[in-house]
Amino acid sequence: MTAKDPRAAPLASLASLIADESRAACLLALLDGRAWTAGELARHAGVAASTLSEHLGKLVAGGLIAEERQGRHRYVRLADASVAQLVEDLASRLPPAAGRPVRGLRESSAESAMARGRTCYDHLAGRLGITITDALTRRGLLRQDTGFALTDAGVEWFGAAGMRLDPPGRRPLARACLDWTERRPHLAGVAGAALCRHALEAGWCVRVGSARAVKVTPSGERELSALLGIPSSALS
Repeated sequence: MTAKDPRAAPLASLASLIADESRAACLLALLDGRAWTAGELARHAGVAASTLSEHLGKLVAGGLIAEERQGRHRYVRLADASVAQLVEDLASRLPPAAGRPVRGLRESSAESAMARGRTCYDHLAGRLGITITDALTRRGLLRQDTGFALTDAGVEWFGAAGMRLDPPGRRPLARACLDWTERRPHLAGVAGAALCRHALEAGWCVRVGSARAVKVTPSGERELSALLGIPSSALS
């Protein structure tokens, strides 16, 4: 008789943390990379504050989220980039028609904005993320043939563009993240985070509303066209 893999029970326990609709809603909301208060997450998930507190306790104990207190407020965020990758990878496995029906024009517009461009934890996703990833690849700055990797020219390009590549540590310099709307990989990792951070700080992109959606500004269109040869029509 073959011995049971000792990882089976911990894996089942981890899966059970996500296998709750309210906790899943919290994890998806935290993909925006911000710290949320417990009250904000309770309203987002549509549950009572006391109920959400129980959910958050389980997610903290399971190592999926981290919490900090400032005065009377309790803030929570995803524990690290690997948790964001786990949630995004699971979301990308959903069938295209998964989720509740869109109820009106406002919700439909929000969904369209998310599909056009959004943040995925700390990097760009949606059609915008795919467009930039493809442009980096065409210019020989990023390789996708043997997994995602910046070329020497790519490392130089990031530096020349003023995008600081922090020491990767345990995090890869470049990583493929499967886009859940486009069903293709976009750039994540240290380089993806640097590009997203610079795009927001330099005003190339701005956030749209309170969601994760972002849009490219006119200055962003000019800069991305000059740096990567992306036509404005592909960014608007």
